[in-house]
Amino acid sequence: METSKKRPVVATIAVLLKGDKVLLVRRSNPPDAGRWGFPGGKIERGETIEEAALRELYEETNVTANMHRVFNAVDVLDFDKDGGLEYHFVLVAVLCVWVSGEPLAGDDALEACFFNLDDVNENNLAISLDVEKVARQAMEVYKNELVE
Repeated sequence: METSKKRPVVATIAVLLKGDKVLLVRRSNPPDAGRWGFPGGKIERGETIEEAALRELYEETNVTANMHRVFNAVDVLDFDKDGGLEYHFVLVAVLCVWVSGEPLAGDDALEACFFNLDDVNENNLAISLDVEKVARQAMEVYKNELVE
C-alpha cells in the first residue's frame, strides 16, 4: 500500500483575492475533476507552506501574489465505492493577495478565472466541498486585516 493511502497528505490551497473577487480553477484531475476550487497541491519536501502556495498558484494560473497568512486547514476525505477511506488530504488554506497576471489555466487546471464572491456557490458553479465557506472566511480576514 502506498504511503499516501496510510497517512494524511499535506497540501496547500492558495485563496487569492483581488478586490471582491476570488480566483478559482476548474480541476482536470481527481479528486473533484471538473469541479471548481482553489489552486493548490502537495507541499514538496523541504518546501514551506508559503512557497508551495505561491508555486502552485503560479503553475496553475500564471498569477503572482503575496502571501498574507495561513487562515484555515480543511480535511478532504476520499472514499472508495465500498465506503473505505481511499485518501485523506489536509489542505492548508493560505490567504494570498494579487500582485500581477491574468488567469491562464496551466498545469492540472482546465480553466482559471476570477469570480465575484456572491457567485461562488453550488447554485452557480460546480464547486468542491467547502470552497464557498473558505472563500468567505478569506474575505473576512482580508477585510479585517488588509483593507484600510
